[in-house]
Amino acid sequence: MTNEALQRATTLLDGVILADGHNDLPWELRQHGGANPVDAVNSLDLTVRQPELHTDFPKLAEGKLGMQFWSVYVPCQFEGDSAVTAVLEQIEIVHQLAERYPDRLRLVDTADEAEAAFADGRIASLLGAEGGHSIAESLGVLRALRRLGVRYMTLTHNFNTTWADSGTDEPVHGGLTGFGRDVVREMNKIGMMVDLSHVAPSTMRAAIEVSSVPVIFSHSSCLAVNDHPRNIPDDVLAQLPGNGGVAMVTFVPAFISPKVAAWDEQLKAAMAKAGQDYRDLGQRGEFVKAWDAPEKPKATVEDVVAHVEHAREVAGVDHIGLGGDYDGVGTLPEGLEDTSKYPVLFAALLDRGWSDEDCAKLAGKNTLRVLRDVDAYTR
Repeated sequence: MTNEALQRATTLLDGVILADGHNDLPWELRQHGGANPVDAVNSLDLTVRQPELHTDFPKLAEGKLGMQFWSVYVPCQFEGDSAVTAVLEQIEIVHQLAERYPDRLRLVDTADEAEAAFADGRIASLLGAEGGHSIAESLGVLRALRRLGVRYMTLTHNFNTTWADSGTDEPVHGGLTGFGRDVVREMNKIGMMVDLSHVAPSTMRAAIEVSSVPVIFSHSSCLAVNDHPRNIPDDVLAQLPGNGGVAMVTFVPAFISPKVAAWDEQLKAAMAKAGQDYRDLGQRGEFVKAWDAPEKPKATVEDVVAHVEHAREVAGVDHIGLGGDYDGVGTLPEGLEDTSKYPVLFAALLDRGWSDEDCAKLAGKNTLRVLRDVDAYTR
Protein backbone atom coordinates (compact mmCIF):
# COMPACT_ATOMS: atom_id res chain seq x y z
CA MET A 1 0.00 0.00 0.00
CA THR A 2 1.41 3.36 -1.03
CA ASN A 3 0.98 6.68 0.78
CA GLU A 4 -0.49 8.06 -2.43
CA ALA A 5 -3.15 5.35 -2.45
CA LEU A 6 -3.96 5.96 1.23
CA GLN A 7 -4.45 9.66 0.59
CA ARG A 8 -6.57 8.91 -2.45
CA ALA A 9 -8.69 6.47 -0.41
CA THR A 10 -9.19 9.02 2.35
CA THR A 11 -10.26 11.68 -0.14
CA LEU A 12 -12.62 9.22 -1.82
CA LEU A 13 -14.30 8.35 1.47
CA ASP A 14 -14.79 12.04 2.25
CA GLY A 15 -17.18 12.20 -0.69
CA VAL A 16 -19.03 8.88 -0.69
CA ILE A 17 -20.92 7.11 2.06
CA LEU A 18 -18.97 4.27 3.64
CA ALA A 19 -21.61 1.87 4.94
CA ASP A 20 -20.78 -1.01 7.29
CA GLY A 21 -23.28 -3.84 7.62
CA HIS A 22 -22.51 -5.04 11.12
CA ASN A 23 -21.02 -3.57 14.31
CA ASP A 24 -21.55 -5.13 17.76
CA LEU A 25 -20.86 -2.04 19.88
CA PRO A 26 -24.33 -2.21 21.54
CA TRP A 27 -23.60 -5.65 23.01
CA GLU A 28 -20.09 -4.59 24.03
CA LEU A 29 -21.58 -1.64 25.93
CA ARG A 30 -24.03 -4.01 27.62
CA GLN A 31 -21.05 -6.11 28.72
CA HIS A 32 -19.50 -3.02 30.28
CA GLY A 33 -22.55 -1.36 31.81
CA GLY A 34 -25.21 -4.01 32.24
CA ALA A 35 -28.60 -4.72 30.68
CA ASN A 36 -30.11 -1.33 31.56
CA PRO A 37 -29.65 0.63 28.30
CA VAL A 38 -29.05 3.95 30.08
CA ASP A 39 -26.32 2.44 32.26
CA ALA A 40 -24.80 0.62 29.28
CA VAL A 41 -24.49 3.77 27.17
CA ASN A 42 -23.20 5.83 30.09
CA SER A 43 -20.57 3.24 31.01
CA LEU A 44 -18.01 4.60 28.52
CA ASP A 45 -17.34 8.00 26.97
CA LEU A 46 -17.13 7.36 23.24
CA THR A 47 -15.88 10.87 22.46
CA VAL A 48 -12.42 9.79 23.65
CA ARG A 49 -10.36 6.81 22.59
CA GLN A 50 -11.37 3.60 24.29
CA PRO A 51 -8.51 1.09 24.00
CA GLU A 52 -10.83 -1.78 24.92
CA LEU A 53 -13.14 -1.06 21.99
CA HIS A 54 -12.77 -1.24 18.23
CA THR A 55 -15.30 1.57 17.95
CA ASP A 56 -15.31 5.10 19.34
CA PHE A 57 -15.83 8.47 17.71
CA PRO A 58 -12.16 9.39 17.19
CA LYS A 59 -11.63 6.07 15.41
CA LEU A 60 -14.84 6.41 13.41
CA ALA A 61 -13.81 9.87 12.24
CA GLU A 62 -10.43 8.59 11.07
CA GLY A 63 -12.09 5.63 9.36
CA LYS A 64 -14.50 7.92 7.47
CA LEU A 65 -17.52 5.81 8.36
CA GLY A 66 -20.73 7.39 7.08
CA MET A 67 -23.41 4.77 7.74
CA GLN A 68 -23.60 1.95 10.26
CA PHE A 69 -25.99 -0.91 10.84
CA TRP A 70 -25.68 -1.36 14.60
CA SER A 71 -26.28 -4.97 15.55
CA VAL A 72 -28.97 -5.50 18.18
CA TYR A 73 -27.56 -8.94 18.89
CA VAL A 74 -29.08 -11.47 21.27
CA PRO A 75 -27.13 -14.65 22.20
CA CYS A 76 -28.86 -17.95 21.47
CA GLN A 77 -28.93 -18.68 25.20
CA PHE A 78 -31.82 -16.22 25.39
CA GLU A 79 -35.01 -17.97 24.32
CA GLY A 80 -38.70 -17.09 24.11
CA ASP A 81 -39.76 -14.07 26.15
CA SER A 82 -36.23 -13.48 27.43
CA ALA A 83 -34.96 -13.15 23.85
CA VAL A 84 -37.66 -10.59 23.04
CA THR A 85 -36.80 -8.63 26.19
CA ALA A 86 -33.10 -8.67 25.32
CA VAL A 87 -33.58 -7.48 21.74
CA LEU A 88 -35.77 -4.61 22.96
CA GLU A 89 -33.05 -3.63 25.44
CA GLN A 90 -30.48 -3.71 22.64
CA ILE A 91 -32.66 -1.54 20.42
CA GLU A 92 -32.96 0.95 23.25
CA ILE A 93 -29.16 1.06 23.61
CA VAL A 94 -28.90 2.31 20.02
CA HIS A 95 -31.61 4.89 20.64
CA GLN A 96 -29.79 6.00 23.79
CA LEU A 97 -26.53 6.30 21.83
CA ALA A 98 -28.21 8.59 19.30
CA GLU A 99 -29.67 10.71 22.10
CA ARG A 100 -26.37 11.00 23.98
CA TYR A 101 -24.31 11.83 20.87
CA PRO A 102 -26.64 13.82 18.57
CA ASP A 103 -23.71 15.69 17.03
CA ARG A 104 -22.14 12.36 15.95
CA LEU A 105 -25.04 9.95 15.24
CA ARG A 106 -28.45 10.26 13.64
CA LEU A 107 -31.01 7.47 13.58
CA VAL A 108 -32.32 7.05 10.05
CA ASP A 109 -34.70 4.65 8.37
CA THR A 110 -34.25 5.21 4.63
CA ALA A 111 -31.50 5.71 2.08
CA ASP A 112 -32.53 9.34 1.57
CA GLU A 113 -32.33 9.98 5.31
CA ALA A 114 -28.92 8.31 5.42
CA GLU A 115 -27.61 10.56 2.66
CA ALA A 116 -29.00 13.63 4.43
CA ALA A 117 -27.31 12.60 7.70
CA PHE A 118 -24.00 12.09 5.88
CA ALA A 119 -24.33 15.53 4.27
CA ASP A 120 -24.82 16.99 7.77
CA GLY A 121 -21.68 15.30 9.11
CA ARG A 122 -23.50 12.63 11.11
CA ILE A 123 -23.09 8.86 10.98
CA ALA A 124 -26.35 7.52 9.59
CA SER A 125 -27.41 4.87 12.11
CA LEU A 126 -29.67 1.92 11.40
CA LEU A 127 -30.47 -1.23 13.36
CA GLY A 128 -30.00 -4.88 12.44
CA ALA A 129 -31.36 -7.72 14.57
CA GLU A 130 -28.92 -10.63 14.78
CA GLY A 131 -30.69 -13.92 15.36
CA GLY A 132 -34.24 -14.89 14.38
CA HIS A 133 -34.76 -16.49 17.79
CA SER A 134 -35.30 -12.93 19.08
CA ILE A 135 -38.84 -12.85 17.61
CA ALA A 136 -39.88 -15.94 19.62
CA GLU A 137 -41.76 -17.39 16.64
CA SER A 138 -44.05 -14.36 16.44
CA LEU A 139 -44.75 -12.37 13.29
CA GLY A 140 -46.23 -9.75 15.61
CA VAL A 141 -42.88 -9.31 17.34
CA LEU A 142 -41.20 -9.16 13.92
CA ARG A 143 -43.52 -6.31 12.90
CA ALA A 144 -42.92 -4.55 16.21
CA LEU A 145 -39.15 -4.68 15.67
CA ARG A 146 -39.58 -3.09 12.26
CA ARG A 147 -41.77 -0.37 13.80
CA LEU A 148 -38.91 0.35 16.24
CA GLY A 149 -36.51 0.90 13.37
CA VAL A 150 -34.95 -2.52 12.74
CA ARG A 151 -33.97 -2.63 9.06
CA TYR A 152 -32.69 -6.20 8.80
CA MET A 153 -32.88 -9.48 10.67
CA THR A 154 -30.34 -12.29 10.49
CA LEU A 155 -32.51 -15.40 10.24
CA THR A 156 -30.33 -17.40 12.66
CA HIS A 157 -27.26 -16.99 14.80
CA ASN A 158 -24.98 -19.91 15.73
CA PHE A 159 -27.85 -22.30 16.48
CA ASN A 160 -30.86 -23.32 14.41
CA THR A 161 -34.13 -21.62 15.14
CA THR A 162 -37.30 -23.70 15.10
CA TRP A 163 -37.83 -22.49 11.53
CA ALA A 164 -34.39 -21.99 9.90
CA ASP A 165 -31.09 -23.86 9.76
CA SER A 166 -27.88 -22.20 10.92
CA GLY A 167 -24.56 -22.69 9.15
CA THR A 168 -22.90 -23.73 12.41
CA ASP A 169 -25.52 -26.21 13.65
CA GLU A 170 -26.71 -29.62 12.43
CA PRO A 171 -29.38 -28.96 9.77
CA VAL A 172 -32.85 -30.20 10.62
CA HIS A 173 -35.23 -28.17 8.44
CA GLY A 174 -33.78 -28.50 4.96
CA GLY A 175 -33.30 -24.73 5.01
CA LEU A 176 -36.59 -23.08 5.93
CA THR A 177 -39.81 -24.53 7.33
CA GLY A 178 -43.20 -23.28 6.16
CA PHE A 179 -43.14 -20.73 8.97
CA GLY A 180 -39.63 -19.72 7.97
CA ARG A 181 -40.87 -18.95 4.48
CA ASP A 182 -43.70 -16.92 6.04
CA VAL A 183 -41.09 -14.94 8.00
CA VAL A 184 -39.24 -14.07 4.78
CA ARG A 185 -42.47 -13.02 3.05
CA GLU A 186 -43.47 -10.90 6.05
CA MET A 187 -40.05 -9.24 6.11
CA ASN A 188 -40.51 -8.37 2.42
CA LYS A 189 -43.93 -6.94 3.17
CA ILE A 190 -42.83 -4.68 6.02
CA GLY A 191 -39.54 -3.54 4.50
CA MET A 192 -37.12 -5.50 6.66
CA MET A 193 -34.10 -6.79 4.78
CA VAL A 194 -33.47 -10.54 4.89
CA ASP A 195 -29.95 -11.11 6.24
CA LEU A 196 -28.43 -14.46 5.31
CA SER A 197 -25.22 -14.27 7.30
CA HIS A 198 -24.99 -17.14 9.80
CA VAL A 199 -27.48 -19.37 7.96
CA ALA A 200 -26.86 -22.70 6.24
CA PRO A 201 -26.42 -22.76 2.45
CA SER A 202 -29.79 -24.52 2.15
CA THR A 203 -31.37 -21.63 4.07
CA MET A 204 -29.63 -19.10 1.81
CA ARG A 205 -31.00 -20.79 -1.30
CA ALA A 206 -34.51 -21.16 0.12
CA ALA A 207 -34.67 -17.53 1.27
CA ILE A 208 -33.48 -16.21 -2.10
CA GLU A 209 -36.12 -18.37 -3.78
CA VAL A 210 -38.89 -17.00 -1.54
CA SER A 211 -37.81 -13.37 -1.32
CA SER A 212 -39.34 -10.88 -3.74
CA VAL A 213 -36.69 -8.27 -2.92
CA PRO A 214 -32.89 -8.21 -2.65
CA VAL A 215 -31.31 -10.04 0.29
CA ILE A 216 -28.13 -9.13 2.14
CA PHE A 217 -25.27 -10.86 3.89
CA SER A 218 -24.40 -8.36 6.63
CA HIS A 219 -21.06 -9.95 7.58
CA SER A 220 -19.88 -12.98 5.61
CA SER A 221 -17.04 -13.86 3.25
CA CYS A 222 -16.37 -16.38 0.47
CA LEU A 223 -16.37 -20.15 0.95
CA ALA A 224 -14.18 -20.72 -2.11
CA VAL A 225 -11.41 -18.59 -0.56
CA ASN A 226 -11.70 -20.04 2.95
CA ASP A 227 -13.73 -23.14 3.71
CA HIS A 228 -15.59 -21.92 6.79
CA PRO A 229 -19.31 -22.57 7.47
CA ARG A 230 -19.94 -18.85 7.96
CA ASN A 231 -18.99 -18.09 4.37
CA ILE A 232 -21.02 -17.94 1.15
CA PRO A 233 -20.79 -20.67 -1.52
CA ASP A 234 -20.12 -19.54 -5.08
CA ASP A 235 -23.48 -20.77 -6.38
CA VAL A 236 -25.21 -18.46 -3.89
CA LEU A 237 -22.96 -15.52 -4.75
CA ALA A 238 -23.82 -16.14 -8.40
CA GLN A 239 -27.53 -15.72 -7.59
CA LEU A 240 -27.10 -12.18 -6.26
CA PRO A 241 -27.21 -10.41 -9.64
CA GLY A 242 -30.61 -11.98 -10.34
CA ASN A 243 -31.86 -11.24 -6.84
CA GLY A 244 -30.28 -7.77 -6.63
CA GLY A 245 -28.73 -8.42 -3.23
CA VAL A 246 -25.36 -7.58 -1.71
CA ALA A 247 -22.71 -9.66 0.07
CA MET A 248 -20.95 -7.57 2.72
CA VAL A 249 -17.48 -9.05 3.16
CA THR A 250 -16.46 -9.34 6.79
CA PHE A 251 -13.07 -8.97 8.48
CA VAL A 252 -13.40 -11.82 11.03
CA PRO A 253 -10.01 -13.61 10.97
CA ALA A 254 -11.38 -17.17 11.16
CA PHE A 255 -13.71 -16.47 8.24
CA ILE A 256 -11.10 -14.95 5.94
CA SER A 257 -7.81 -16.74 6.73
CA PRO A 258 -7.32 -20.50 6.18
CA LYS A 259 -4.52 -20.46 8.77
CA VAL A 260 -6.76 -18.87 11.41
CA ALA A 261 -9.61 -21.21 10.46
CA ALA A 262 -7.31 -24.21 11.04
CA TRP A 263 -6.39 -22.83 14.48
CA ASP A 264 -10.10 -22.36 15.17
CA GLU A 265 -10.74 -26.02 14.31
CA GLN A 266 -8.17 -26.98 16.94
CA LEU A 267 -10.04 -24.82 19.43
CA LYS A 268 -13.34 -26.44 18.50
CA ALA A 269 -11.86 -29.93 18.96
CA ALA A 270 -10.32 -28.99 22.32
CA MET A 271 -13.64 -27.61 23.54
CA ALA A 272 -15.50 -30.71 22.38
CA LYS A 273 -13.00 -32.91 24.23
CA ALA A 274 -13.66 -30.85 27.37
CA GLY A 275 -17.43 -31.24 26.95
CA GLN A 276 -17.98 -27.62 25.94
CA ASP A 277 -19.86 -26.12 23.00
CA TYR A 278 -17.79 -24.02 20.62
CA ARG A 279 -20.95 -22.31 19.30
CA ASP A 280 -21.59 -20.76 22.73
CA LEU A 281 -19.58 -17.54 22.51
CA GLY A 282 -19.47 -17.14 26.28
CA GLN A 283 -18.07 -20.63 26.80
CA ARG A 284 -15.62 -20.08 23.97
CA GLY A 285 -14.24 -16.88 25.45
CA GLU A 286 -13.71 -18.44 28.87
CA PHE A 287 -12.16 -21.59 27.42
CA VAL A 288 -9.61 -19.66 25.35
CA LYS A 289 -8.38 -17.81 28.45
CA ALA A 290 -7.23 -21.07 30.02
CA TRP A 291 -6.39 -23.05 26.87
CA ASP A 292 -2.74 -24.02 26.45
CA ALA A 293 -2.99 -23.20 22.77
CA PRO A 294 -0.55 -22.88 19.90
CA GLU A 295 0.02 -19.28 18.91
CA LYS A 296 -2.93 -17.96 16.93
CA PRO A 297 -1.97 -16.92 13.37
CA LYS A 298 -2.64 -13.39 12.14
CA ALA A 299 -5.03 -12.47 9.36
CA THR A 300 -4.09 -9.57 7.10
CA VAL A 301 -5.57 -6.90 4.88
CA GLU A 302 -4.54 -9.06 1.93
CA ASP A 303 -6.85 -11.82 3.22
CA VAL A 304 -9.78 -9.41 3.12
CA VAL A 305 -8.78 -8.21 -0.35
CA ALA A 306 -8.82 -11.81 -1.59
CA HIS A 307 -12.45 -12.22 -0.46
CA VAL A 308 -13.56 -8.85 -1.82
CA GLU A 309 -12.04 -9.61 -5.21
CA HIS A 310 -13.50 -13.12 -5.31
CA ALA A 311 -16.97 -11.83 -4.42
CA ARG A 312 -16.60 -9.21 -7.15
CA GLU A 313 -15.56 -11.86 -9.68
CA VAL A 314 -18.50 -14.17 -8.93
CA ALA A 315 -21.32 -11.78 -7.96
CA GLY A 316 -20.20 -8.62 -9.76
CA VAL A 317 -19.10 -5.22 -8.52
CA ASP A 318 -22.74 -4.12 -8.04
CA HIS A 319 -23.35 -6.80 -5.40
CA ILE A 320 -20.58 -6.39 -2.83
CA GLY A 321 -20.20 -4.37 0.36
CA LEU A 322 -18.48 -4.46 3.74
CA GLY A 323 -19.50 -5.67 7.20
CA GLY A 324 -16.51 -5.53 9.51
CA ASP A 325 -18.02 -7.12 12.66
CA TYR A 326 -16.07 -4.68 14.80
CA ASP A 327 -16.56 -5.19 18.56
CA GLY A 328 -18.03 -8.60 17.75
CA VAL A 329 -14.70 -10.45 17.75
CA GLY A 330 -11.59 -10.35 19.88
CA THR A 331 -9.05 -9.59 17.17
CA LEU A 332 -9.10 -8.21 13.63
CA PRO A 333 -6.64 -8.52 10.74
CA GLU A 334 -3.34 -6.68 10.85
CA GLY A 335 -4.00 -3.30 9.27
CA LEU A 336 -7.74 -3.39 10.06
CA GLU A 337 -7.51 -3.50 13.85
CA ASP A 338 -10.31 -1.02 14.52
CA THR A 339 -12.80 1.28 12.81
CA SER A 340 -10.13 3.86 11.99
CA LYS A 341 -8.64 1.53 9.37
CA TYR A 342 -11.20 1.38 6.55
CA PRO A 343 -9.06 3.65 4.31
CA VAL A 344 -6.27 1.06 4.47
CA LEU A 345 -8.49 -1.49 2.73
CA PHE A 346 -9.54 0.96 0.03
CA ALA A 347 -5.92 2.00 -0.51
CA ALA A 348 -5.02 -1.65 -1.07
CA LEU A 349 -7.80 -1.96 -3.64
CA LEU A 350 -6.78 1.25 -5.41
CA ASP A 351 -3.23 -0.08 -5.58
CA ARG A 352 -4.64 -3.16 -7.30
CA GLY A 353 -6.28 -1.06 -10.00
CA TRP A 354 -9.78 -0.55 -8.64
CA SER A 355 -11.47 2.57 -9.96
CA ASP A 356 -12.93 5.25 -7.72
CA GLU A 357 -16.42 4.32 -8.92
CA ASP A 358 -15.97 0.63 -8.12
CA CYS A 359 -14.64 1.55 -4.67
CA ALA A 360 -17.67 3.79 -4.15
CA LYS A 361 -20.00 0.90 -4.98
CA LEU A 362 -18.22 -1.34 -2.48
CA ALA A 363 -18.19 1.42 0.13
CA GLY A 364 -21.89 2.14 0.21
CA LYS A 365 -23.62 2.69 -3.11
CA ASN A 366 -24.65 -0.94 -3.43
CA THR A 367 -26.00 -1.10 0.12
CA LEU A 368 -27.99 2.11 -0.36
CA ARG A 369 -29.45 0.69 -3.59
CA VAL A 370 -30.65 -2.45 -1.79
CA LEU A 371 -32.23 -0.33 0.94
CA ARG A 372 -34.10 1.67 -1.71
CA ASP A 373 -35.18 -1.46 -3.57
CA VAL A 374 -36.59 -3.02 -0.40
CA ASP A 375 -38.47 0.17 0.46
CA ALA A 376 -39.86 0.49 -3.07
CA TYR A 377 -41.44 -2.97 -2.72
CA THR A 378 -43.29 -1.97 0.47
CA ARG A 379 -44.93 1.11 -1.02
